[in-house]
Amino acid sequence: MKRLALAVAILIALIESAWSDYLVGLRAYVRGDYAGALLEWRPLAEQGNAQAQFYLGDIYEWGLGVPQDYTEAVKWYRKAADQGHADAQSLLGDMYYEGRGVPQYYAAAMKWYRKAAEQGFASAKTKLGGMYYESRGVPRDYAEAVKWYRKAAEQGYAPAQH
Repeated sequence: MKRLALAVAILIALIESAWSDYLVGLRAYVRGDYAGALLEWRPLAEQGNAQAQFYLGDIYEWGLGVPQDYTEAVKWYRKAADQGHADAQSLLGDMYYEGRGVPQYYAAAMKWYRKAAEQGFASAKTKLGGMYYESRGVPRDYAEAVKWYRKAAEQGYAPAQH
């Protein structure tokens, strides 16, 4: 029983430490100290923290304190997306849709948008609607486009309501 209590105490300490590092990184990011955020988040991202992976993708996509690197952004977005991070799934869809860091590939964009949409992510629903409306990687289907636009609009998402 003492071993179990010790193991639980160690686990809690590790979780609190990781959470603390994440928050230190978030505070740095909000201040515009992207190098500081990167310093805190990279070890967490390498250990599999999906939120840290997402933010590393963001840092590299926009070149925040580092040279802009779409390939590196895709790498980190994909790691987070594979863990079910809806923001990362939607942004990875954007990368495939626009051909940034990866070859333009509408089927992959559709896959990632759909995963994010299935989690309720309104912008991904809107992007799916746009793909059906514009016939990007799928046959033009106005009914399917309206379905996705409506789902996002019902969440109060203004671009879909428009």
